[in-house]
Amino acid sequence: MFANVVRSARSWLDFWGTRSTLAKDSALAASLTLLGFVPTLSTIAARIGDLAERPSDAAAVVLTLAQSAPLAVRSRWPALCLAVTGTAFALHQALAYPPTFASIGLYLAVYAAGAHQARFRHGLAAASTAGYAVLAVVLHGLGSPSRIQDFVAFYLTLAVIWTAGAAMRRWRADEAERRRLSADVARAAERARIARELHDVVTHHVTAMVVQADAAQFTSGTTAGFAAISDSGRRALTELRHLLGVLEATGDSGGADRAPTLAGIAGLVENARLSGQPAELTEHGEQRPQAVDVELAAYRVVQEALTNAMKHAPGRRTTVTLHHHPDHLAVEVTNDGPADAVPAVPVVPAVPSGGRGLDGLRRRLRLLDGELVTEHRPDGGFGVRARIPARSET
Repeated sequence: MFANVVRSARSWLDFWGTRSTLAKDSALAASLTLLGFVPTLSTIAARIGDLAERPSDAAAVVLTLAQSAPLAVRSRWPALCLAVTGTAFALHQALAYPPTFASIGLYLAVYAAGAHQARFRHGLAAASTAGYAVLAVVLHGLGSPSRIQDFVAFYLTLAVIWTAGAAMRRWRADEAERRRLSADVARAAERARIARELHDVVTHHVTAMVVQADAAQFTSGTTAGFAAISDSGRRALTELRHLLGVLEATGDSGGADRAPTLAGIAGLVENARLSGQPAELTEHGEQRPQAVDVELAAYRVVQEALTNAMKHAPGRRTTVTLHHHPDHLAVEVTNDGPADAVPAVPVVPAVPSGGRGLDGLRRRLRLLDGELVTEHRPDGGFGVRARIPARSET
């Protein structure tokens, strides 16, 4: 559940971040386009070749727009932005149209390619270099007075701008990694704090329960019920220690071996029987090794269902059935409806659960592509059915 929330929040952040970036790039492109038609700013322009100028016409307007408008997608599609802007700049210079402030878009497109292009960076750089070399040859053939040193200097200017963008890209990546590591450290600290709280609050009370149950066996004539209490407490302590190890992220490789498995379901049924609940276990099919999370989910289904049966249907026959199929594991726990006879065990006030047990199981199984179904039976009983897709440890 928490992982789904995190993924959803990340998707929304990425969506709004993309919208914000697109809006800023669009505003930049619109501003540069408008300034490109301001005559007084024409002296501030990217220019190479110094060919004799020709009067502006419709083609000059189109090329001016093509040097600035593509900046609206410079962050999202930097290679496309550079290709369109660079081609428009080359045609504008080769046709010797009057300089325009919109030609500054070439510098911005080169920077964006260095800062935002993720794939084929070297290929884009090589293609851009080849395109510039062709432009230099064409300008020289058209009679440009610029020397080789001038063309090289202009190219080096573009290379420095690309390098600045690449440096910004690396800085952003390092900053994102630092934020990720800081978040990991914060999460680890919070998990350790929760583990300490669980240890201090839960372990103390469960340990006291086990000690009192063991002591009561020597002072009471009946030991079966106290033995069940003691066994339940020890199971809880074992699972709690496993949970604390997970929360503290100790990296203990033996933690998975201590997690409850299908083999522990028989112990759950036996413990329920010792507690006075008539319960029985039936298995069908050949049991196959499953992944730890699959076996743990099946164990939790039986555990929760037996707990609910002892709370809400004490003394009524409860049946646990496991069906081992080649592609999935089916778990079914049912209890009989009310009978005329008085229950075999006294009805005690139920411990408030907050209604989280079955809902938590549904979420757990949903993460495994499984499902949990609960139903009231015609005889007044209650049933829990779970279907968990089979998955080997590998």
